[in-house]
Amino acid sequence: MDPLTPPIRRADPADPAVAALIAAHRAHSDASYPAESNHNLDADGLGSPVVTLFAAVEDGACLAMGALSAMGPADAEIKSMHVAEAARGRGLGRAMLRHLIAAAGDRGLWLETGSRDASAAARALYRAHGFAECPPFGSYAADPESVFMHRPRGLHTAPDP
Repeated sequence: MDPLTPPIRRADPADPAVAALIAAHRAHSDASYPAESNHNLDADGLGSPVVTLFAAVEDGACLAMGALSAMGPADAEIKSMHVAEAARGRGLGRAMLRHLIAAAGDRGLWLETGSRDASAAARALYRAHGFAECPPFGSYAADPESVFMHRPRGLHTAPDP
């Protein structure tokens, strides 16, 4: 890990610093996409027993978060990955994604992200780490506001982009 990147650890969505970033993530999604196309999790969803939330906290501020939602023993979904606006450009998104990939182990990874310019950097990050576009999965329906991506099982490490 880069010495300038704070450690990434399991997090509690009720922690005030983490809750602030969850709220910022939801506000970003609400400003960028219609409500029916927002699939991010709120604090209750991120506290679900099937979800593992991770965060990078520095000087009391949550700078990045990401979660894995179990989809059974062989797969997981990446949920609600977000980097605080003030912390962008430090490599925290890449560090969080690599952490989630490592935490997933041998599981296949799935995700849904937005199709608009507001999500272009996220899509590029995911592609650089072995994700490819795929049809809707799980309970998702086709939506022009969504891009669905998958990273197959067995890719143990994230490639160096």
